[in-house]
Amino acid sequence: MESKQADILQALILNQSEMLGFDDCGISEAVFLKEEAQKMEAWLEKGFNGSMSYLERNKEKRYDPRLLVENTKTLVTVLQNYYPPETPPETDNYKISKYALGKDYHYVIKEKLGRMLDAIEAITGPLEARAFTDSAPILDRAWAAKSGLGFIGKNTCLIHPRKGSWFFIGHLFLPVEVSPTNRTVSEYCGTCRRCIDACPTGALVAPHQLDANRCISYLTIEYRGELPQELRLQFRDYIFGCDICQDVCPWNRFAKPHKEPLFTMLDELKAMRKTNWHELDKPKYKKLFRHSAVERTKYQGLKRNIDFLNDETMKEDQT
Repeated sequence: MESKQADILQALILNQSEMLGFDDCGISEAVFLKEEAQKMEAWLEKGFNGSMSYLERNKEKRYDPRLLVENTKTLVTVLQNYYPPETPPETDNYKISKYALGKDYHYVIKEKLGRMLDAIEAITGPLEARAFTDSAPILDRAWAAKSGLGFIGKNTCLIHPRKGSWFFIGHLFLPVEVSPTNRTVSEYCGTCRRCIDACPTGALVAPHQLDANRCISYLTIEYRGELPQELRLQFRDYIFGCDICQDVCPWNRFAKPHKEPLFTMLDELKAMRKTNWHELDKPKYKKLFRHSAVERTKYQGLKRNIDFLNDETMKEDQT
């Protein structure tokens, strides 16, 4: 009987995923990720996490979802495409990572996962389940790969072999057994090293090895200190995040624009140019980025990034 329900729940979840507009869905048994834990520990030992000390906390929960949410038996992992149909003009402009051009993905994905849970509970009854998207100590890409949604590329991104890498990852932790979709997707990077060669700061120190201390995304979002002057010319006008290692990835030739209305870019953001960014004040910032992922770096952080790249500010500092 349990096996039959597990199969029924798998079919329901995969169907719900498609109905809710997710781009793919995988299901895994909740287990300890031994191999991934060893890789993470080796990465931390090298200090590649920079100032992200939170990655050194709750490690046991990060490696074993059953310790994060008690009684978890199944992880449902979903992908949500964010590749935009258009981006701001690059001439006389600064750049923001594609994932932050619309509304914050946390709101979008969690709401959808909540609706998926409602459908599951219609069969199982009320469950002590939890939905997460980049909001808890979870090895997101590892679980996506384990459930057969892609492979981890040399740029450390999850790459879907038919759709590329422009995806958010979300999870639903369930205290019931669901038939897994575990299917192995081999790493198809081969001899390609375009991402490594294209990284302007040398943050990709080796295949699958990212040194956050040199990563533009980390420096413009997570890092709170003074930005390293020796890397200024390598920032390529990015003031929030960086897409370079994904832009050059051959697998992203399969990418198609998202169909999520909430990810649509504001016209006001589309109209911004360097002069407008230099004059950005807090009210304008709040209007542009309310409920956006850019809120993570806060107004002062974004201003720091803009000033760092502003040639006029540099001239004033030198006089």
